[in-house]
Amino acid sequence: MNPQTVADLTARYEALCAHYGMRPTRNNRGVAHENGSIEGPHGHLKTALAQALLLRGSADFDDLDDYRRFIDERLGRQNATHRKAIELEQAALNPLPPMRTADFEPALVTVTSSSAFVLGRVFYTVPSRLIGHRLRVRLYDGRLDCFLSSSLVLTLRRGRFSPERGNRGHVIDYRHIIHSLRRKPRVLLNLVYRDQPFPRTAYRRAWDQLIEAGPPKTACRVMVALLSLAHKHACEAKFAAALGEVLDAGAMPDPIDLERRIAPAITAVPQVAVTLPPLASYDTLYAA
Repeated sequence: MNPQTVADLTARYEALCAHYGMRPTRNNRGVAHENGSIEGPHGHLKTALAQALLLRGSADFDDLDDYRRFIDERLGRQNATHRKAIELEQAALNPLPPMRTADFEPALVTVTSSSAFVLGRVFYTVPSRLIGHRLRVRLYDGRLDCFLSSSLVLTLRRGRFSPERGNRGHVIDYRHIIHSLRRKPRVLLNLVYRDQPFPRTAYRRAWDQLIEAGPPKTACRVMVALLSLAHKHACEAKFAAALGEVLDAGAMPDPIDLERRIAPAITAVPQVAVTLPPLASYDTLYAA
């Protein structure tokens, strides 16, 4: 960790302590056992989570919220053993400040002509209507809130940079780039973040099957058509279910056939006849 990062973390921690009226303590340099009150429980928690994942049988979760519920449940069980000690300390605690401390990092970014911006070595796509605008970003632990002036215009999932892989992270929403992909479908073949636009497993399975079965040009064209249909009808989950049924049956996905299955039925617009009253009737009302 470089000195600038250490200084930034120190300043933020001191601001946190000042906000809640806490007095921080310091460990003596070189006295390793003084870290035991933190490192020991942290190690026990990591072991407990690892064992819970083994009992669960899988470390795969449907989404981030599902994983957070799993963590909250395990932490709740572990903290229950310390409930009496916590209740004794609560009686001696001072009231909380009237306002919570800022739990985000502010940043200012400019949306490029590619309908994206880079923040913290992570590449984010945004709607094309924001191209050229400067956004004020609040960087939370799990999300980014993007403001144009004082209006919240977008919330994005926070991406992470991986130093081990040596490349930037990517947070790609296919709805932000689908219009560009329609114009140049073959771009999908060589995208650095090619797996990112697929919102669900069924779409990734469809891409793997298409690229294996036919020429890349056709695979790109069909895949972009599938993503376009999901965006057009706003039925990403329903479309993924129908796509999964086709793939499970061993068939190739056909955009035209799938659109017939998921598209809402077109109903005729009712004819409404409006009869206007004669103007003479207003004279009768006036006389009354």
